[in-house]
Amino acid sequence: MSVRSVILGSGSALPKRVVRNAEMATMVDTTDEWIVERTGIRQRYIAGEGETTSTLATEAARAALDAAGVDAKSIDLIVLATATPDQTFPATATIVQDKLGCNGGIAFDIAAVCSGFLYAMATADSMLRTGMARRALVIGAETFSRILDWEDRTTCVLFGDGAGAIVLEAQDVDDTDPMAPGLIATRLHADGAHNEMLYVDGGVSSTGTVGKVRMRGREVFRHAVTNLASVLSEVLEAAGRTSADIDWVVPHQANYRILDATARKLDLPADKVIVTVDRHANTSAASVPLAFDTAVKDGRIKKGDLVMFEAMGGGFTWGACLARV
Repeated sequence: MSVRSVILGSGSALPKRVVRNAEMATMVDTTDEWIVERTGIRQRYIAGEGETTSTLATEAARAALDAAGVDAKSIDLIVLATATPDQTFPATATIVQDKLGCNGGIAFDIAAVCSGFLYAMATADSMLRTGMARRALVIGAETFSRILDWEDRTTCVLFGDGAGAIVLEAQDVDDTDPMAPGLIATRLHADGAHNEMLYVDGGVSSTGTVGKVRMRGREVFRHAVTNLASVLSEVLEAAGRTSADIDWVVPHQANYRILDATARKLDLPADKVIVTVDRHANTSAASVPLAFDTAVKDGRIKKGDLVMFEAMGGGFTWGACLARV
């Protein structure tokens, strides 16, 4: 027997406003055809007045708690991944904690951009396995629209806002049983040498401003396909599984062409890859849990399925996690 972090439930939240490609074409020099051909994106959700990273995160957390059938007061750890916090400090996780009424436990943010949810899940998993907490909320939440340059068509068409969350619980499982639930293996990486390829041109310590997203898309694409294929192979090897064992891949929803290229590199059939980029665009740290919750709610991902989570983002950071749900 050993302790594993088991997923009890998931939830998600989206802003009220939907912005379709046709509307984007009235704002910058682009077309629906151009966006769809290069990214697969058809629409995105944009946060309005009163909608913040913490409000979206709280809504997603409540939905996850409902799905898990547990009370918020039983949560003793909140790890929130975001690149767009409500405030420089305190952590947005503490705001969510207070709104949920589970004050007194551990609550903090993680900044790993699009890989943030993988980093947050791995961090919560480590703390649950060592007994620092028993039940955790892991959240990815973003209002990326607040750091976009709305005159730069190479970036503003790509991103959207949203939040996703899961409830993890430490449980004793028979790890010799191949069907035992929980997080099985995780691998994370970072390479700061590529900072200039995907970054925000501002910050508290450097410019005293929030800054805007800047990206060199072609280089990011090339690194993403290589790094994701590599880390997925690492996780499969660590878990003693092959790609044929995977029921579903839940990837970061950056660009449909990246999803397709990564699947082909690993010989994974396209129908095993959860794709929501067409509806949500790139929601950074929120995209993996948003895609997971979407597939759980529509019945594709079922209890007992073997699911691979993967993501890459600015930093560069990247990672993958294999779990039996």
